[in-house]
Amino acid sequence: MGQISMTVRMDSDLKKSFDTLCSQFGMSANTAMNVFAKAVVQRGKIPFEIRGDKTDSRIEGLNAFRQIRSMAENGLLPDLSIDEINEEIALVRNGRP
Repeated sequence: MGQISMTVRMDSDLKKSFDTLCSQFGMSANTAMNVFAKAVVQRGKIPFEIRGDKTDSRIEGLNAFRQIRSMAENGLLPDLSIDEINEEIALVRNGRP
């Protein structure tokens, strides 16, 4: 197999940190990028989860709320009425932990 060159652009502070970590791992940044590329090709996906924590958390929270609200509206949560759920939400919004 022949080798070709690839250029990767990144912030200079990130590059310094990346180089330092790669050195601690006993490899160059070039080797680390090759390890990453091989893992992507072998697995057919990025080898770690990529997500926006704040956005995903809000969406997950909203979906969970909608599911619980639907269950309450359909009488599937006998311990809490929809009014009690709304009261809990109001208390949290007003600063109760």
